[in-house]
Amino acid sequence: MAYRSKTLPAGLVAGLASISILGFVPAFAQDAEAPATQSPEASQMAQPTAEMTSVLDKLTELGAKPIGTLSVAETRAQPTPADAVMAVMKDKNIKPEAALDAVKTRDITIPGPAGAIPARVYTPEGEGPFPLIVYYHGGGWVIADIDTYDASARALAAETGAVVLSSHYRQAPENKFSAAHEDAYAAYEWAVENSGELNADATRLAVAGESAGANLAANVAIRARDNKATQPDAQLLVYPIAGNDMETASYKENAEAMPLSKQAMMWFVEQVFDTKDQTSDPQVNLVGRDDLEGLPPATVINAQIDPLRSEGEAYAEHLREAGVDVEQRTFEGVAHEFFGMGAVVPEAKEAVTLASDRLKSAFEAAGTSSETTSATGGAPAARPATPTPAPPTQN
Repeated sequence: MAYRSKTLPAGLVAGLASISILGFVPAFAQDAEAPATQSPEASQMAQPTAEMTSVLDKLTELGAKPIGTLSVAETRAQPTPADAVMAVMKDKNIKPEAALDAVKTRDITIPGPAGAIPARVYTPEGEGPFPLIVYYHGGGWVIADIDTYDASARALAAETGAVVLSSHYRQAPENKFSAAHEDAYAAYEWAVENSGELNADATRLAVAGESAGANLAANVAIRARDNKATQPDAQLLVYPIAGNDMETASYKENAEAMPLSKQAMMWFVEQVFDTKDQTSDPQVNLVGRDDLEGLPPATVINAQIDPLRSEGEAYAEHLREAGVDVEQRTFEGVAHEFFGMGAVVPEAKEAVTLASDRLKSAFEAAGTSSETTSATGGAPAARPATPTPAPPTQN
């Protein structure tokens, strides 16, 4: 993890949802000339709400430079939208919800294909065993870490009553595509096999992520199905990377949006991929897949002021066409990073509630199915026997 180390007050951190700082372009555009003036499509970009504007203005005030104008190290170290939200909370004397402080955490490392993977376990109030959510943070596969996204995982634990395992992964440019995907699946396998050590029940299981992390979560669900492994009961995909077409309506409308611009997205791609052909990989171009049948119910959340909006909406529709139960919603007047900013942005609170309600419904359905199967002497479908847990390494 090469992100700016921060020691934040627990209350302030808990009051935030994770703020994705992902910028991603689904296809290379180095051959395209940057427009000298604002494009007609960009002039049609929606205006952010007053609350969203307050965060974006604060980010500028803190001195954050546009992504794509600094080195990787400098980009990782500069102020983030999470910093902006905390500053807005301080200015307005907004206190975090007590329920978020009640979530207990512990840092661990889990085995990965190239070494130990940092992770954090979030445990809600209660006795357990709890449902289990494996969560992946955003950051364009380049920046951010489990600290940056602490509040998002904490909010999901508090609202769903599930244990959340927030997993880091190898990042570019030090580790190119698809190192992050390999780490993500390794973390998922470990979580299932060691759910007892987490005081969790892997028969009630979900994957979740934001931005680049949402792409990882979607791929974990696909790979589990293909491997005939334990499959999640639900997937939460918040403004996922899901395509490789940079000419979608939302890309044109939001090419110059804050804090994610076309320039920023191109920069991320340059760090992650060796060649532009790699953006056509089905792990990236999810909307180009024709094998989406049999995947778990999905909740797809998008932001109106976001280049990734169109592909997220398209992926939700493709899942639906494949027979997958899908709930998709685009929240108006908010930008790509809005999810979980419930302390300062009302739409964010609504989005987290929508996501949590859907996850809880999936857990209830899975629990009922497991109880019924057990009563009849069978074993839950697609739930292989869990190996003897290997204790995690405490950090």
